[in-house]
Amino acid sequence: MPQLNPTPWFLIMLLTWFTFTVAMQPKILSFLQTNSPSTKTTLPHKTTPWPWPWT
Repeated sequence: MPQLNPTPWFLIMLLTWFTFTVAMQPKILSFLQTNSPSTKTTLPHKTTPWPWPWT
């Protein structure tokens, strides 16, 4: 099975990443987050043992 020639595909990959980082990334990062991170401290959950019927 022949391998692809990487010369044109490498240029396409570079142009794609350049387009993403220059044009699309600032637009995506400018959106506001809908759920802001909470500063509330979490308490550990109290667990109860499982009532096994054969014990």
